[in-house]
Amino acid sequence: MNSRRTAAVLGLGLGIAIVSGIGANAIARAGEPLTVRVAIRYSGFEPGRISVPAGRSVTFVLANGDPIDHEWIVGEAASHQRHRTGSEPAHGGRPTEVSVAAGEEVRTTVTFDTPGTLRFICHLPGHEAYGMVGTLIVTN
Repeated sequence: MNSRRTAAVLGLGLGIAIVSGIGANAIARAGEPLTVRVAIRYSGFEPGRISVPAGRSVTFVLANGDPIDHEWIVGEAASHQRHRTGSEPAHGGRPTEVSVAAGEEVRTTVTFDTPGTLRFICHLPGHEAYGMVGTLIVTN
């Protein structure tokens, strides 16, 4: 009887230690960026609608499965209007403006501070008209 109680107490203690360990890891991970995968395939974005929390870093993994280059530009209407002129043949200096070569994968980390709705668009010739447009919702 004593050995059963001892085993039960030890088992309970081990269970609490395991749960505490999981909790500690979850807390440590809370400050790390969220990861969102965006597949680029058949000149489209999947998913086409993404929600992220304001103030939290998000790492977007952009995987271009197409045999042609694309870009992923996130912003408000004024930003997209500037890019529609095609004045920048390649991107890389801004985390919200990324070129993704054919068959390549690119990572970019962004923190959106203000809640609202943004668009992500590929502005290479004809791509927006073809439907390479998505919505990014930044929530409270």
